[in-house]
Amino acid sequence: MIKSLLKLLPLLLLAGSVLAAESNWWNPAWTIRKKIDIDTKAVAIAEPIGTTAVLVRLHDGVFSFMSSKEDGSDLRFVADDHKTVLKHHVEKWDSLLNEAYVWVQVPDLKPAAATAIWLYYGNTTEAVAVDPAKETYEANTTLVYHFADAAKAGTDSSTTGANAEGTPPPAAGSLVAGGLRVFGQTAIKVPANPALEWAPGGAMTLSVWIKPSALQPNAVIFSRREGANAFLLLLDNGIPLVEINKQRSTAGAPLAPGAWHHVAAVADAGSITVYLDGKSYGALSAAMPSLKGPAEIDKDTSPLAATLTGFTGEVDELQIAKTARPAGFIRFAAVNQGTSADAAKLLVVGSDEASDHQEESEIMKHVSLITDISKDLTFDGWVVIFLCALLAIVGWIIAIGKIGYLNTIEKASKEFMKRWEKISSDLTAIDTEDTDSIKNIGGAVVNSKTQKLMRQSPLYQLYHLGSEEISNRMRSFRKVTFNPGEKKEAKVMGLSGRSIQAIKAALHGGMVREVQKLNGKLVFLTIGIAGGPYLGLLGTVIGVMITFAVIAKSGEVEVNSIAPGIAGALLATVAGLAVAIPALFIYSYLSARIKDVISNMETFIDEFIAKMAEHYKE
Repeated sequence: MIKSLLKLLPLLLLAGSVLAAESNWWNPAWTIRKKIDIDTKAVAIAEPIGTTAVLVRLHDGVFSFMSSKEDGSDLRFVADDHKTVLKHHVEKWDSLLNEAYVWVQVPDLKPAAATAIWLYYGNTTEAVAVDPAKETYEANTTLVYHFADAAKAGTDSSTTGANAEGTPPPAAGSLVAGGLRVFGQTAIKVPANPALEWAPGGAMTLSVWIKPSALQPNAVIFSRREGANAFLLLLDNGIPLVEINKQRSTAGAPLAPGAWHHVAAVADAGSITVYLDGKSYGALSAAMPSLKGPAEIDKDTSPLAATLTGFTGEVDELQIAKTARPAGFIRFAAVNQGTSADAAKLLVVGSDEASDHQEESEIMKHVSLITDISKDLTFDGWVVIFLCALLAIVGWIIAIGKIGYLNTIEKASKEFMKRWEKISSDLTAIDTEDTDSIKNIGGAVVNSKTQKLMRQSPLYQLYHLGSEEISNRMRSFRKVTFNPGEKKEAKVMGLSGRSIQAIKAALHGGMVREVQKLNGKLVFLTIGIAGGPYLGLLGTVIGVMITFAVIAKSGEVEVNSIAPGIAGALLATVAGLAVAIPALFIYSYLSARIKDVISNMETFIDEFIAKMAEHYKE
């Protein structure tokens, strides 16, 4: 008993693994999925991260846009438990250029570890709801500007809904989908909102991507003022810094113009930390002031900002949170949203996996339908289909063999013609008294492999036949007597007109034999062409006759009782046509090629006779 269980154990484990894999599929309506690995260890993020919106870039190399809906509305992201659906929204979907930018909320992302999520798509038949963008961000995120909306670039994607005023149209080709190209002339207004109020000494995180076109002194990226209180994010000659009530953060090395950089300011417990590209850059020992009014991007229009200039360059992905984001969060955003080599290490999109539940293709539906129809086929119909199948198999075997034979003789004829052109100007070069010279075309062929190939050419066979005929006639002798009792033999060095006609007849006889070889067994294809439809018709007539006889006996005259029998009977006709139609096409193709070979043989015979008459004069 124990031994039997041990033998069954591998089968039970295999069945269990199959069932487990099957149960791991989130929803059968989504036919394709791919694994996405978010590996914070690969980019050395060791600090806490928490819940964050992860940017997933899709393109031709990692995603099949043809298998998804035109607007990407069938995209779904599922946690590694294969149950939890993750919130997401599409910032940009371009099915023409095959690129997309999607934000996915990943809860409690761990540092120095790999987290897996699953992207499902391929549900192109059902109407599926799309998550609103604001659900992608957790409650502490109070402002998100993607600057990618063609209708309104300043749309707030957070729950706050504080849409910016005075935003220019988005510029294509920015860091993440669209962005803003600004010139420091006009301020972009961020309206006041209770969710955006900053309490004195409170926590706050502001982050933005910038690409300066030139380095300017005191260029304003973001500003907010209320009375004597002010918060400014500046780029002073390439140095990112925060200014609070005229106090500035410490400076680091200036950044170079013409490149994207991630700048973040985190306020917490009476201090401000400035991050550049995810790394600590500067600090300011000052608490956040109380600010409740509107803010401005790219320019400070306050009368107190006389010494400040507007930022010139590009801006993308401005976000504000009412909490102090940890260093790991800032580092993750800088790497994930950027285009550095670390971005490719951080997020790896796997290959497609197809569902076993995916819907049948149209071909499989037809095959399944034909299978159902065949269940109502009568015995006579099965006999007809068997005969049709036999005709089809024989026809295909002959067709494949004939195509291979024609390919071989075509190749052999090309090799022969290369050598024939060398001696056709002087047939005496073949030395008609030397059999080996005839075989190797007067020494033009020294390679036995090439000679073996050429023997398969009908042109070579005709040449060989003609050369043998010449040789036989050139060996004939006539006797001349000079004195009584004395005999002397003189060799005949030419060919008479009658001999040339005899050789020509022999060559035409050889061509007839070669044509018979070319046309051999093609009759089976003609039988398939002519006999297949008649066999199918016979099966159909018998099937219909039996169907009506059964109906007459039963007395049930309904579509459901007639249709299966008629459909089964018509299957025999389909089988007959399936034999005849391919056979007709193949026969026409083979006939055309055989005619070409025959034309080449006729041309060769005429050329051979002409050369022979010229070089073997009587």
